[in-house]
Amino acid sequence: MAETAVPRRTRHGSRRDPSIDADVLAATRRLLTEHGYAKTTIDLIATTANVSRPAVYRRWRSKAHLVHEALFPDLGREPPADDFVDEITRLCHGALAMYSDPAVREAIPGLLADLRTDRGMRRVLSDRLEATARSQLGERVAAAVTSGVARAGVSADTIMDVIAGGAWYAVCVRRIKDIDVAADELAALVLGGVLANSSA
Repeated sequence: MAETAVPRRTRHGSRRDPSIDADVLAATRRLLTEHGYAKTTIDLIATTANVSRPAVYRRWRSKAHLVHEALFPDLGREPPADDFVDEITRLCHGALAMYSDPAVREAIPGLLADLRTDRGMRRVLSDRLEATARSQLGERVAAAVTSGVARAGVSADTIMDVIAGGAWYAVCVRRIKDIDVAADELAALVLGGVLANSSA
């Protein structure tokens, strides 16, 4: 008697099944690297992860939301450095490393374009990406100013903007190869404008 082929089951699952989340996020990262942002559709992600399209949308409200979580899963995992100079240096190295990730490099232009049309989502994702880091840096800057390490009038927001913008341009536009050297140079530049008694 001929064997009956068993069709592959598409998992629908609920938010309580972490394996579905992991499969979808992994598929998203791989597809971004292989095909770029525009061609990485929800349908393709669902097919690649072997889940249904509704299962994806139950977890992420949009492609931008899904891509954001796939690229930036937990930016607060590494603890801040104790020393203010070391912390600025750590942030510079972290930003360069983040933008040098192939999936991030491929996705950023398309992701930014999508977020321009959805102000609410842009705010949600911005808060998820940076709120904690900016708040922590604000406290560190205030303490550094009080102790005389940093000059008065320094804004944590501006420091973060300079680090993020400089890192993005270096990696995504200039396509620098030596991430560590670029990070050290960026840190030196930022600290030259922040420290109260800088010789930079």
